[in-house]
Amino acid sequence: MKIGIIYYSQTGHTRSVAGKLAKALEEAGHGVSTEEITIKGESPAQPGKFEIVRAPDVADYDAVVFGAPVQAFSLNPVMKKYMQNLPRMEGKKVAILVTKQLPVLWLGGTGAVAFMKKECESRGARVLGSKIAVWAESRREKSVKDAVSGLSKLLPSS
Repeated sequence: MKIGIIYYSQTGHTRSVAGKLAKALEEAGHGVSTEEITIKGESPAQPGKFEIVRAPDVADYDAVVFGAPVQAFSLNPVMKKYMQNLPRMEGKKVAILVTKQLPVLWLGGTGAVAFMKKECESRGARVLGSKIAVWAESRREKSVKDAVSGLSKLLPSS
């Protein structure tokens, strides 16, 4: 299966998890590309104060993993804007990765997943599941490992 991991990373945490996920999926026999959404403007990104410079295309992939951080208790505005401009994705398999600092998942994490899921499903995609990687020092290693493992299982090799 040809899988695209499309993500936005503000501090490098989401990029790090996307890289680990790409490696796991490649080891399972998938063709994997990681593509980062890039912006021009203020960092951290604030609504209306940035422009998306690179918006990866989902068309070439059998499945897509969308990854983004939580910012100020909600989905990062860059990924929010990117997702609101996605084309139809009729029947495309999608998985969702969210990274966040605070260990309480409902402080932004579950809302970010819900927004991303709604945007994908409204465009005809089939959301297979999601994982939240908590970046708090005490949970980081296990949380990242669980997210990578869980997302890999959603996209089994054919």
